Amino acid sequence: MNPMKSLHLLLAAGLTLAFLTGCETVPNEQVARRAAMNEAIRTEAPGNYFVGRRFYKKDYKMWGWIRQPGQPWKTAKLVMLNEQKTLAPDRQQGRLGTDNNFEYRLTGSFSGDTVYEPASDSFYPEFVLTGYELKDTNPPLIFADPRSIKPEVRLLTAPAY
Repeated sequence: MNPMKSLHLLLAAGLTLAFLTGCETVPNEQVARRAAMNEAIRTEAPGNYFVGRRFYKKDYKMWGWIRQPGQPWKTAKLVMLNEQKTLAPDRQQGRLGTDNNFEYRLTGSFSGDTVYEPASDSFYPEFVLTGYELKDTNPPLIFADPRSIKPEVRLLTAPAY
C-alpha cells in the first residue's frame, strides 16, 4: 500500500474516532419525557393564562421563561417579573431561587415595558404577575445544554424545544 494512502486512511480513522467520542447521546428516558411534554403542550387548553419556567441564576435578576399555552418552549420569552400585585413563589416563601426549573401556570399580563437587567446588560419584557399555580417540580429539560439550569453557571440560552 502506498505510504501516503496509509497516512490518509490513518488520519481519516482518527478523525472519525474523535468525532464519535465527542458525540453525546440523549438518554431514552429524557427523550420519552420530552415527547410526553411536547404532547401535553399540544393539548393544553387555551385560556387567559401563561406557562412559566423558573430560571434562577445567582448573578442575574430575571425571573424565567414564559410562553403561551399550546406553544412550544422555544417561543417563550425571558422576563423580568413585576411583583407589585403578587410576589413570586420563591420570594413569597422567603427562599429565593429554591424553585429553580419549576413549572407554573401563571396569571398576569405583559405590561408592554422592558426592564434593564445590569448583569446581562440587556432589556427583557416585563410580566406583571397576578397569580400562580405550581404545575411541576421536576419537568423535562427545555434546554439543549443541561448546564443552563445550574444557578451558578452564567449561561443564558433560549429553550430549544
